[in-house]
Amino acid sequence: MTNVGICTTDDADKVIDNIINAYGGEVASLSRTKEFLEAALRSEEICCLICLEGIQKTDAIWSCDCCFESLHMSCVQKWGRDSISYQKDAAIDRFGPSADIDAKSFKWSCPKCRTEYSYSLIPERYYCFCKKAVNPCYDPWLVPHSCSEICRKELKPKCGHRCLLPCHPGPCPPCPKTVNAICHCEKSSPKTLRCSSKTWSCGKPCGKTLNCGQHPCQQPCHEGPCSPCEKRSVQRCQCRKKTMERPCYTPNWQCEMPCGKAYSCGSHDCEIVCHEGPCGLCPLSLTRSCPCGKSSYLLPCTKSIPNCGSTCGKQLSCGSHYCAERCHRGPCGTCLQMSVKECRCGNKRKELPCYKEFTCESKCKRLRDCRRHPCNRKCCNKDCPPCEQVCGRVLGCGNHKCAGRCHEGRCYPCHEKVVLTCACGASRITVPCGREKNVKPPKCGKQCQVPSDCHHPERRRHLCHFGKCPPCKRECGLNYPDCDHICVTPCHDNVLVKVDSDTGKKRSGPWEKLKEPSIEIRKLPCPPCDVPVPVTCLGGHETKNWPCHNSKPSSCYRPCGQVLLCSNHICSRPCHKVEDGRNLKEMSCGHRCFNTCHSGSCTSSKDCKKKKKITCLCKRIKREVMCCQDQSVNEKLKCDEQCIEKMSAKEKEKHNCETDDKIKRNRLEQEEYEKFQKKFNPKKKSRQQRSDETPETNDSKLISKFLFPISLVGIFVGITFYFVFNEKGFWD
Repeated sequence: MTNVGICTTDDADKVIDNIINAYGGEVASLSRTKEFLEAALRSEEICCLICLEGIQKTDAIWSCDCCFESLHMSCVQKWGRDSISYQKDAAIDRFGPSADIDAKSFKWSCPKCRTEYSYSLIPERYYCFCKKAVNPCYDPWLVPHSCSEICRKELKPKCGHRCLLPCHPGPCPPCPKTVNAICHCEKSSPKTLRCSSKTWSCGKPCGKTLNCGQHPCQQPCHEGPCSPCEKRSVQRCQCRKKTMERPCYTPNWQCEMPCGKAYSCGSHDCEIVCHEGPCGLCPLSLTRSCPCGKSSYLLPCTKSIPNCGSTCGKQLSCGSHYCAERCHRGPCGTCLQMSVKECRCGNKRKELPCYKEFTCESKCKRLRDCRRHPCNRKCCNKDCPPCEQVCGRVLGCGNHKCAGRCHEGRCYPCHEKVVLTCACGASRITVPCGREKNVKPPKCGKQCQVPSDCHHPERRRHLCHFGKCPPCKRECGLNYPDCDHICVTPCHDNVLVKVDSDTGKKRSGPWEKLKEPSIEIRKLPCPPCDVPVPVTCLGGHETKNWPCHNSKPSSCYRPCGQVLLCSNHICSRPCHKVEDGRNLKEMSCGHRCFNTCHSGSCTSSKDCKKKKKITCLCKRIKREVMCCQDQSVNEKLKCDEQCIEKMSAKEKEKHNCETDDKIKRNRLEQEEYEKFQKKFNPKKKSRQQRSDETPETNDSKLISKFLFPISLVGIFVGITFYFVFNEKGFWD
């Protein structure tokens, strides 16, 4: 993996601010686009839904045009080809290997939103978000996978304007252009508004004529057509028999009763449901046909049409035979002709009446579209229904099972989200299901709220964290029982102590094993009081500071000098000298302080004269500088031309490796395709089969070769015998 610069929080804010400033509209309308920008710049937990691996800022990606989800380029390519391959295999199983099936006619879909794409849209090259640059280079001061050019995509809804943001992830924001817009009712003067929100209402009554054609619209200025008239009135139906109070906008209505008016014949009444206008002529006075439809008659409406007496000839319900009865009224009967019927699966035949359907009891053993479960339908016509069982396979997240219909190929990624929180629950992030084990919990800026486990009422302030809190470093503060001082050592209520339970115990033999020492947390007593206390020696010669726990008067071992009782001599008892130590300290740069032991803080690192090493960005150029020099020397050490050539050589080597991998992958796919073709092509006949067919074939060839000459010889011999016997008068 190529090392790339780390974009800090401040740097990410600067990049986002530069992009937002180029928008020119209200920042609130950029909320969704800003989410994608922050995810691309700050979050290091963006993952591919197909492989559930993290997407690095230098990885080649593909983004969906609908949900804008980013996925690894290689993962999308494999996903699309596998989807189309599964569909093609299912079509071959259904229509046979001889069917002309074009893989380019199938479609693949986005793993997240399932938007369908054609075969030609399987990505082959890595583009930036605005689709202008190929293989965009990573720049820590730009949004990853972008080209820094103006987006220029058409805004939605289409208004004729284009996006003015630099190349960015996610959807384009609403149009920020300003236009002069008229209200919905077009009664008020135009206003200058944003193009994305150019429709507005002036609040005045609409005033447009409603669909009833009588009343004006009283609603405030609104978008779209006016609502139906809400007023009601008493209206007559079309036949004028009934009246009813109905909405004003439905003046024409039917009462659902027959008209009942008498035709001009005077014998029949109109049976048409409530209608307007004249009823017309009596239908029975027009030209009528016999029941079979072969003869036509023009008779008075009071006479019925007779049967013509010819064969009915109408097609029966079976669809294969025709009615053999004479012209009759009413429906034709069922077809009683016997016919040999084949069952739906084509395995059995049986003679049955034509109107009956023949199905056998054989169960279909073909696999359904899921390629896992058999059909098991009786007498199946080879058009097996789709599998109705639940898939139930474990998804890539490892936490859930596929709840969709049983299918072929890989399951769609898990769409569940997992919320990760800090220890106190104040900070939280949402990650795809299955990534919660590999993603670090969010950082929390709040103070830890775990109560103290020592005698202090509160812990030292520290940030929220997982696991145990750090040990208390405050002064103990407890009073010593034997003096008036307090313990100033760090808190020792919870100290890790090595406990050896078998201390001093001897093994009884080589087979016996002693217990290993364990680590326990124990509360230790306060150490002896070390507060310096002035103590005068027993002889009163000098006064020195001694630790409080050892502050008993003692001999100083100097010559006592006291006059003895004899008053002629003095005491010569010796005393003891106490030594004191000194500490070493470090400066802020990490080097040892070179001054003599002193009180207070050490000198600044600017006075340090020791050396340290600095490098360029690629770590090829190294240099030693004085620690006291300005820290900006780090920034002045830049990569030279050799560094750039070295980095370009690495990129070229990486590109060559990718090209070789692509060639190998294409070769493997070609080999698999040839194996697949060999598997389903019909095999040639074996040598044994050809030898079994040889005698029969040779006989047929000999017969076809000599049949014609033999027939000619027979005809010639017959004619010769006829003339010979005729000359001798044999026939007389």
